[in-house]
This record gives sequence, C-alpha cells and structure tokens, in this order.
Amino acid sequence: MRTIIFTLTAIFSSILLIAQNSPIDFEEGGLGADWTWAVFENDVNPALEIIANPDASGINTSATVAKFTALDLGAPFAGCESMHGTDLGVYTLSAANSFVTIMVWKPIISDVGIKMVTTSGGALPEIKIPNTLVNQWELITFNFSSYINNAIYAIEDVDQIVVFPDFTDRNEDRIIYFDNITIGDGTTTSLTELQANPLNLGPNPTSDFLYNQSDLKLDQVNVYDISGRLVISTGQLSPGEFLDIRTLEDGNYIVRAMIGSSEASTRFVKN
Repeated sequence: MRTIIFTLTAIFSSILLIAQNSPIDFEEGGLGADWTWAVFENDVNPALEIIANPDASGINTSATVAKFTALDLGAPFAGCESMHGTDLGVYTLSAANSFVTIMVWKPIISDVGIKMVTTSGGALPEIKIPNTLVNQWELITFNFSSYINNAIYAIEDVDQIVVFPDFTDRNEDRIIYFDNITIGDGTTTSLTELQANPLNLGPNPTSDFLYNQSDLKLDQVNVYDISGRLVISTGQLSPGEFLDIRTLEDGNYIVRAMIGSSEASTRFVKN
C-alpha cells in the first residue's frame, strides 16, 4: 500500500510540475483577472487594470482585457509580472510549451517583450517583437524553443511570465491593451483568432501553392512566420488565385487578410 501511495504521489507531483495555466484570457472564471500582477519600472507604477474590451472587433471579440498605462517617465522596459509559483503554475520548459502568443492593441509600433522566469528568478533575456498594426488587435508569437535546456532552464522550472507592452523610449503616456496569452507548442493558434474570421485557404499542409478556396476577394494578404516576421505580402487574392510559398522554409505560418472591412486569419503548414 505504501508503494502504491508513493507512486500516485509521484505521478501527481510530476503532473503539477509540467502544468502551466493558459490561456490567460482575463475573463470572469478564466485565468489572469485575479492574478497578482506587479507593475515595475513605470514611474509611479499604476496598477494593471482589467477592463471591458474597448475594441471588440477583428481577431479579439472577448469581453475583458488587460490595460497597461506606459508612462512618459517610465523606463523603456516598464512592464508587469505574474506572481512566482501561484499564478502561472510551475512547469519545465519543453517543446510542448515553448511558444507564447499574445494579442495586443497599441497606438504606436514598438517592441512587445515577453520573459519566462524560473523559480529562483533566473531568466535568459526577454524576446522582443514589434507589432505591425496600430489601433487594432494583433496576434504576436514568441518562440522560446532555443531556451529549452539552455542556461537556467536546464536546471529550474518556469513559474512566472513578464510582459513588456511598450519596450521603447517614450515622450508621452500610452495606453496599451493585451489579452489571450497562450502557451503551447506552436502548432495551433488562438481559438479566438480562428473563430473570429477564418480564411478558406488550401490545401493545408502544402509545399508549393496556397489557394483562395472561397468565393470572396481577399485584400492585403500578409503571411507571417511563427516569430511574427512578415515573409509574404500581396495586395489582392481573388477566388481561385494562389500564393506561391515555394521559397518559404518548412514550418507553421499565419495568414492575415482583409475581407471588406473585416480582418480574417488562419494558419497553414509548409512541408
């Protein structure tokens, strides 16, 4: 009996050690809204606010989001962080959880930074990626796969996430909104994004061409790699026309396009 109890305890302990709390959606009954977010290096450090979505359109129609006020007198690296151990959970950085996505709404183009911190407070430098859109919601993806078994992550688990919404010098106060932070393996995108306005492109996976399989004309079609870098851009894609993706490396990509006044998006795999 002691052996059985010990085995079950070990199993449950191992599960706890690899569990991360995601998605962080700031909704009532969800994750993030009741977390202990600490704001730092932002002058008087106004608290992170959880508010009604001020722009429930495009890829983010969720009810509630986080509001960060980046102050003029704050440092470029002003940000907010979850509480060690309790909010995010404790897990080993691996291929299953090395991709972080976040939706942001910003009035200016500047770097967004994400840092994953271990139980002792150790971390490799944050990853920074600029938004490409202003005054509308945008999904940004951060790839931490090179950090797996590297430096502090080889001996300690992750238990904290740090968000830098406006990593730049500023000469004014800025309001930044962020939402729907997900942690995963990079093969799936946010359900909110896909359900909002899915694109009908195929075949998927594909090795050479991606066809517009709908009856709708697509405007300003942009393809991004998993790090958020723009790799293909074209002004228009009529029904039956295709994108030539033969020059892309194998992997996962995000396509965003305009259908009338609405933004639509989907993912595809190049193989």
